[in-house]
Amino acid sequence: MSKKGKVLVAMSGGIDSTVTALLMHEQGYEVIGITMKTWDYANSGGNKKETGCCSLDSINDARKVAVDCGFHHFIVDIREEFGNYVIDNFVDEYIAGRTPNPCVLCNTHIKWEAMLRRADALDCEFIATGHYAKINQQDGRYFVSKAKDLNKDQSYVLWGLSQECMARSRFPLAELTKPEVRQIAHDRGYTDLAKKGESYEICFVPDNDYRGFLRRQVAGLEERVAGGTFLNTAGEVIGEHQGYPFYTIGQRKGLGKAFGEPMYVKEIIPETNTVVLGKANELFRNSTKIGQLNPMKYAEIPDGIEAVTQIRYNSPGTLSTLRNEGDDKIRVEFLANVTGVAPGQSAVFYEGDDVIGGGIILR
Repeated sequence: MSKKGKVLVAMSGGIDSTVTALLMHEQGYEVIGITMKTWDYANSGGNKKETGCCSLDSINDARKVAVDCGFHHFIVDIREEFGNYVIDNFVDEYIAGRTPNPCVLCNTHIKWEAMLRRADALDCEFIATGHYAKINQQDGRYFVSKAKDLNKDQSYVLWGLSQECMARSRFPLAELTKPEVRQIAHDRGYTDLAKKGESYEICFVPDNDYRGFLRRQVAGLEERVAGGTFLNTAGEVIGEHQGYPFYTIGQRKGLGKAFGEPMYVKEIIPETNTVVLGKANELFRNSTKIGQLNPMKYAEIPDGIEAVTQIRYNSPGTLSTLRNEGDDKIRVEFLANVTGVAPGQSAVFYEGDDVIGGGIILR
């Protein structure tokens, strides 16, 4: 048994998780690698070769590192629990006229919980992942903070982690930049891995065609939602669309019709199969309501606290005031107008680099 303890490392076969495993091994932890099979893309009916964390090549890349370093590596099939929760939610949210964030849902409800269960079964005290983020502690509470490399920071997608998950998690890339991670892989002899590209796609939609995915998942969807109307902000009919699930808030391209000036999706009304379009200045919002809260830095998010609220991954965020509305809901009052407030997406609240908490945009 290592003095540092046993750690279960999530290994997707990519450069970040590989360097995570290498660093934990070199730091003296007893490492056990785990690769989670979350999705079989062939089942979706897509026409693109399976890539990313679920591909055979990626699994083999992860296993090779384990063999080289002499630690155990397991493959865990979590496709059923992943599909039942993440994919069902993804489809249901679009059908409800909202825009889901499946990576947040997967992290907080599937991957971490699956890892903790396996860690307990293998007597591992810790779990480690290749996320670019930090875990800090204050007044007995754990919380996520931004990574050193702000270009790669992933704190936004980790707002839903529980206190138990954070207490047992290790992020060894927190103080590294992406070029430094590539250099570590290169120096350890993983030259091909150091050159490996990154995927920014949803793992179960690797062709980035979420509309095609919805059509394949929901029988007869296209016929059910065909013939909907575009309205302007005055309530006037200005055209027909393909069906409300195939549009997202803020969308400008792919509307299928020229309006003489740039128009953007402002609102989606599933009950009437209506999509409201507006000009750029008509998309401005000065507030939004957030639910499904997960406080991090504080046991309760302080009423009236000023925070930078981030409503999209890799956005700079906007200074705002958080108002507690009770019933596990918060109203965010932006101190500058924002656009792209999409129900179903995540809102994450920052105090400096620290995540105060987060939740789901309700409206």
